[in-house]
Amino acid sequence: MPGFIDLSHRLEPGMPAYPGLPAPDFEVFLAHDDSARQANYAPGTTFQIAAYRIGGNTGTYVDAPFHRHPQAADLAELGLERLANLLGVRVVVLDDGPIEANVFGGVDLVGKAVLIRTDWADRWGGPDYFQSGPFLTADACRFLVRAQVTLVGIDCANIDNMRDPARPAHTILLAAGIPIVEHLRGLDELPPGGFRFFAVPPAIVGGTSFPVRAFAIVG
Repeated sequence: MPGFIDLSHRLEPGMPAYPGLPAPDFEVFLAHDDSARQANYAPGTTFQIAAYRIGGNTGTYVDAPFHRHPQAADLAELGLERLANLLGVRVVVLDDGPIEANVFGGVDLVGKAVLIRTDWADRWGGPDYFQSGPFLTADACRFLVRAQVTLVGIDCANIDNMRDPARPAHTILLAAGIPIVEHLRGLDELPPGGFRFFAVPPAIVGGTSFPVRAFAIVG
């Protein structure tokens, strides 16, 4: 039987939020007890409706090309063939520094979702998570574009060097139409290859980034 591996951080009140961005706000709009008192429902029939206010860069999320490039595809225009049922490959880089092109040498990358395991996700919820850690160099990103990858994901706070204002990883990958998934978790549970990856956001017109329930199917 196929196995499912959840690769996402949970969205919940009080969760870690990127410094400077809105903290997630979860509100009960209609509670079960309230709906029980409404005349339009039969006895014993209740509903709960919630309202959510979250920044697009919250939890585990996908960046559409429009996030970086004004004329590029937004979340609504981003094809499902770049987000769902992708053959995946995991690359392990456990050093807290630049990730160079050579780590991808000898790996079949064409058409793949390339997920980079750094174990930075172990810091989630701690004071040192939202700082620059492992990041892809510009040369590495150009290599991935030439290799014709479909998607790139990473389990740290930013795929770029946060001290580099040019943000070359976002610039190069998104210009090539390659979605980026950041803040993954659980990549240690994946095999090196042979899994299918999914990270689908809502089709938001004008959408730049949005949380996803990223997961893999193994077997």
